[in-house]
Amino acid sequence: MSLTTADFDYLLPDHRIAQRPARPRDAALMLDTRAQPFADRGVLDLPSLLDPGDLLVVNDTRVIPARLTARRGQARVEIMLNRAEGNGIWHALVRNARRLKAGDTIEIEGAPITARVVEDPEEGAVRLDFGPDEEALAAALDQAGEIPLPPYIQREHGPLAEDASDYQTLFAERPGAVAAPTASLHFTSRLMAALEARGVRRATLTLHVGAGTFLPLRTDNPAEHKLHAEWGQITPETAALINETRAAGRRIVAVGTTVLRLLETAATGDIARPLQPFQGLTRIFLLPGHRFTTADLLMTNFHLPKSTLLMLVAGFSGLERMRAAYAHALAGPYRFTSYGDSSLWVRA
Repeated sequence: MSLTTADFDYLLPDHRIAQRPARPRDAALMLDTRAQPFADRGVLDLPSLLDPGDLLVVNDTRVIPARLTARRGQARVEIMLNRAEGNGIWHALVRNARRLKAGDTIEIEGAPITARVVEDPEEGAVRLDFGPDEEALAAALDQAGEIPLPPYIQREHGPLAEDASDYQTLFAERPGAVAAPTASLHFTSRLMAALEARGVRRATLTLHVGAGTFLPLRTDNPAEHKLHAEWGQITPETAALINETRAAGRRIVAVGTTVLRLLETAATGDIARPLQPFQGLTRIFLLPGHRFTTADLLMTNFHLPKSTLLMLVAGFSGLERMRAAYAHALAGPYRFTSYGDSSLWVRA
């Protein structure tokens, strides 16, 4: 299949981009696209759409206050931490990166901490050494960092006080992400209790979402786009639970594109083979034509035009189904992107 970036374009009016989440979170709408005609539902309907023994797989990453301002002498630079590499080294995206060079020391504004530039910046990215004291860095981020809301969520004077909690999921435990796995933002204790009562089980994995998730495609050929690496882990316990669910003939429900990306990273491409544990970096870019083998259903929000996330949805459930569902959502009351409504998709 020969595709262009324009194949994933659609007109999204600014006023359809949600600027705040539903209250309560589980009051969001959910478009059920599994059969046509599509069904307009709510997130609270999810338990009734699943069967006892089905398995939800969620991402337990936690968003850190990763947006920082720093100075090298009089030069001011804006930093977005992207991925921890161990021993205090961070891969970061930097605005005004040309002002930095290897060996420079920069001072973080608002916190008593510095970082050394490990190597010359390349394409707006740089590696920074904050030193081995992880507790000092965490404290500095809490003091001086800002929750890195997506650029399409507009805040005139920076994030609101409630964004610090609104932009974390119910499952957030392991710090390291610079963007939330937004499909999980709809989950509440009330919804989880209903799922448990239904007999739906839950497994967790970790994918620390990087800043690359916000980067636009700059090529007409999607296959030429390169994703930034993100760190993830599927534990032996989670892999075993997924394999047990498959063997019992029950469904795997990926809650979000981040979950599906990591599951497909660990997969062999053979649906009959057990899923293996995984730990490491993934750069997998899932497009139409990819043979998905890990999840039966995908729960995810409505994504931006021409985005890699929209391409993943089209690859999972079919390009024509995606186009029809988005047209249906735009004709209705659905809200889009991170704080917006949800949708449920079946593997094509």
